[in-house]
Amino acid sequence: MNYDPSNIFAKVLRGEIPVTTVYENDFVLGFRDIAPQAPAHILLIPKAPLPCLADASNPDHAAVLGQLMLAVGEVARQQGFAEDGFRVVINNGARANQTVFHLHVHILAGRDFDWPPG
Repeated sequence: MNYDPSNIFAKVLRGEIPVTTVYENDFVLGFRDIAPQAPAHILLIPKAPLPCLADASNPDHAAVLGQLMLAVGEVARQQGFAEDGFRVVINNGARANQTVFHLHVHILAGRDFDWPPG
């Protein structure tokens, strides 16, 4: 899939759209979701232009994905919900309800979650 630099997360990364930042390093930006689906709902986005998980296909993407997963744990600890539990969601593609085609990770916490989720 081709990356569209006009997507909302690319605009966030360029500073065109303000967010409430909770985490940032050289690879990842984390911020509060504007339409939270749980008491705590944080989005993590890579700073690299990667449309979706299925497009991660070269060795550079391994570092990006690793940084995303490390950031999940760091954010959970920083925000105080690591011990109680949290859900991590990546929607990949239109049928999975990915609406912004810039890879992103949802971290949801602060309530009980059911299984199966769908």
